[in-house]
Amino acid sequence: MRPMRGQNYSLWSLFKHGLGHHLRWEPAWERVALKPDYDVVIVGGGGHGLATAYYLAKNHPAVGRIAVLEKGYLGGGNTARNTTIVRSNYLWDEAAQLYEHSLKLWEGLSQELNMNVMFSQRGVFNLGHTLQDMRDIERRVNANALQGIDAQVLSASEVQQKIPQLDCSRSRRYPVLGASWQPRAGVAHHDAVARGFARAASRLGVDLIEGCEVTGMDIEGGRIRALQTSLGPVKAERVGCVAAGHSSVLARMAGLRLPLQSHPLQAFVSESMQPVIDTVIMSNAVHGYLSQSDKGELVIGAGIDGYLGYGQRGSPHVIEHTAAAIIELFPQFSRVRMNRQWGGIVDVAPDACPIISATAVQGLYFNCGWGTGGFKATPGSGHVFADMLAHGRPPPLAQAFALERFASGHLIDEHGAAGVAH
Repeated sequence: MRPMRGQNYSLWSLFKHGLGHHLRWEPAWERVALKPDYDVVIVGGGGHGLATAYYLAKNHPAVGRIAVLEKGYLGGGNTARNTTIVRSNYLWDEAAQLYEHSLKLWEGLSQELNMNVMFSQRGVFNLGHTLQDMRDIERRVNANALQGIDAQVLSASEVQQKIPQLDCSRSRRYPVLGASWQPRAGVAHHDAVARGFARAASRLGVDLIEGCEVTGMDIEGGRIRALQTSLGPVKAERVGCVAAGHSSVLARMAGLRLPLQSHPLQAFVSESMQPVIDTVIMSNAVHGYLSQSDKGELVIGAGIDGYLGYGQRGSPHVIEHTAAAIIELFPQFSRVRMNRQWGGIVDVAPDACPIISATAVQGLYFNCGWGTGGFKATPGSGHVFADMLAHGRPPPLAQAFALERFASGHLIDEHGAAGVAH
């Protein structure tokens, strides 16, 4: 069969670029050398750090010179190791408002960054398997209604109608009694998000420094003065640390101890197949969730490992448990082969909510403790943290997430809404 005219053009275009035409492409962001001093330094070049740099340069240009320091490559940490779910249906007002702020930014992010971040609002289901699950679901949906967040309670028959592949029979090991559903939720592409924020920040004059590990902090008179890095020292008026699972390591350099625990987090994907799942299905009870990528892979996530650590590899017993649970919900997937698996590092606070806060060291700020919910908060986290770095005080959306809450007891317990890796 002869190729169509459009196919001939595509083949010729591919051949032309393969001969070296790509060498004339404009770099996505400018590669620059580390300067000896900046007004603001952001430690961590993942999604949150890059978003912070972008919004800081865009909304607060008076702060001056900005740099992002990343010990690896941009977007190569947890941003590259998550499962990309975006939602805002949290229980308590403080968390729900922050995640809803982020979701609203997601809805215009491709236009904002002039890059398709592939945000697909395909909806998210949270399954209920027991009467207590359904009571919790109804409570959270009612809270979302009061918060102005879209959410619905679905019966088992309504869930079955929307997800015909799901086994909702009462004879199953995990019977489905119903679910909550947030239609505006969905998934995005992690690499596109990181690259979009990196390119946009670079074009606003932010220095993006890869391969630059922070090894120490110079503190004098109770104030941050400089950072020691693998590329040499750098002075800074303000430092914002956004290093996810390694936040406690950075805090220790400043003589601080954060109320965080770092755990490995498991995920795996299947071989590619034809589209079969057009939404996101989650179950806190079985510690598993499922969606299908644009490449056709089933993206499956589990809960965090029970031990503390910084390993970025899979744990066979966790993967086995989650795979068995997913097969109970979708028996037809028992014939699907697993393609690859990985682990990430998440930092979990006692109340399963983030820390967005100044510290006892003047000029030193931390944005951490997002646990398993960091990716969905990427634009919102960067937006509010940029405001904090610019003004030296938390904006209204971040006030409840200060370190002081662990001394005052004003915790925001979101374990119910953040109980699985999503």
